[in-house]
Amino acid sequence: MADKREQPGGRLVDVELDETIGRTTPDIEHERAVAIFDLIEENVFNPVGAPEGARFKLKLSLADKRLVFDIRNEADETLVTHILSLTPFRRVIKDYFMICDSYYEAIRSATPQQIEAIDMGRRGIHNDGSQTLMERLEGKIGVDLDTARRLFTLICVLHRRS
Repeated sequence: MADKREQPGGRLVDVELDETIGRTTPDIEHERAVAIFDLIEENVFNPVGAPEGARFKLKLSLADKRLVFDIRNEADETLVTHILSLTPFRRVIKDYFMICDSYYEAIRSATPQQIEAIDMGRRGIHNDGSQTLMERLEGKIGVDLDTARRLFTLICVLHRRS
């Protein structure tokens, strides 16, 4: 199986979150750092109309309760900006935060079986959010499930910060 980095299509080479929103808990900041690292290491990111094999920079931010995808080329020139309503994400983000809080508490005091059960629920809700993101990006940006999962993590971090 070929490495995704060698497959045709676009890819992200830099990801930035709007830092004006502020920071949150160390657990969430750790998730952010890991998601950005993993996203840059391996991703599929194909804005509609972009040349095959192009490399992109992405800045994610929130503006007026909307998610902003500011997509740039490697020379840092804006190529396109997509703005998505957060309304379709509200419920899944709320559920994800609740189960993440339970997970972080469980890590400190629960049995391994309890932690595993909570983590399975957390992954399921995360997958739901990732699928919603893929649907919302359809016709704008092509991503695979792994890329959508990492982007959804970053969306949650932005949302929690705000």
